[in-house]
Amino acid sequence: MSFIDKIKKNNYGLVKENEDLKNYNSYKVSGKVKAVIYPYTINDLKDLIKVLRDEKVKYKVVGRGSNLIFSNDCYDGVLIRLDNLDELVIRDNEITVGSGYSLMKLSLKTARLGLTGLEFASGIPGSIGGSIYMNAGAYKSDMGYVVRSIRVLTDKLEIKTMYNHELDFHYRTSFLQKHPDYICLNATIVLKHGNKNDITDLIVDRRKRRIETQPLDKPSAGSVFRNPEGYFSGALIEQIGYKGKKIGDAMVSDKHANFIINAGNAKGSDIKKLIFDIQEKVLKEKGIKLKVEQEFVE
Repeated sequence: MSFIDKIKKNNYGLVKENEDLKNYNSYKVSGKVKAVIYPYTINDLKDLIKVLRDEKVKYKVVGRGSNLIFSNDCYDGVLIRLDNLDELVIRDNEITVGSGYSLMKLSLKTARLGLTGLEFASGIPGSIGGSIYMNAGAYKSDMGYVVRSIRVLTDKLEIKTMYNHELDFHYRTSFLQKHPDYICLNATIVLKHGNKNDITDLIVDRRKRRIETQPLDKPSAGSVFRNPEGYFSGALIEQIGYKGKKIGDAMVSDKHANFIINAGNAKGSDIKKLIFDIQEKVLKEKGIKLKVEQEFVE
């Protein structure tokens, strides 16, 4: 019996076989993956991972794919999506939310309730779990400012609570990135009460600015590089003359140089080559090593 048959027989989750990767990354890069599995519950997730480990099947837990670069035409393993872990409980200004819940949706929902602190996230198309993993942020704020604690499934498949001081939140990084076998199951987020109209106005203003300055009409994964201290990556890339630079159909945006867009049928390898090319050129001409904010999936 194949591992897929075992998973189906035990009903550990919804199984989609031979999926196109373009449905699982915001670059819309095509490729094949053996299966994408959506476990129904936390216990199903634990049992699923046991099967995959026993069968020596490569796997990766992913969110909305808004920060991923699939480097190859095929992912020789299984992707796990936690969309079914989407519970939401709001008690005054304290929120308990599942890993699979949309960060953007939560930002807009809390804004309507007059809760402030997640305005920065209103344009970030990730899941709660993925956003905590990457410590997603914008406008000088990030998840580390609002997350009190998370529940994780450890590498030993035990459930434990980790608190903010343990999560090592720094600019676009966290404990989870350094311990990829730990899986965020849910989070407790604490916000503050604010003026509903002021919160909404701020979100609307920032949305307008994003539309004006970012290539939101093309597939991308947001900012490619972290901003080095004292610099903006987009400005550095523009200064080396790389706006519009292409490798295959991967292209540095004409609108914002810290975005790479899929201008047609870009391959993950094209995007990866372009990223390395930019890094090499900026280091050579500016003496600055740009750090990639996105994640390569091999």
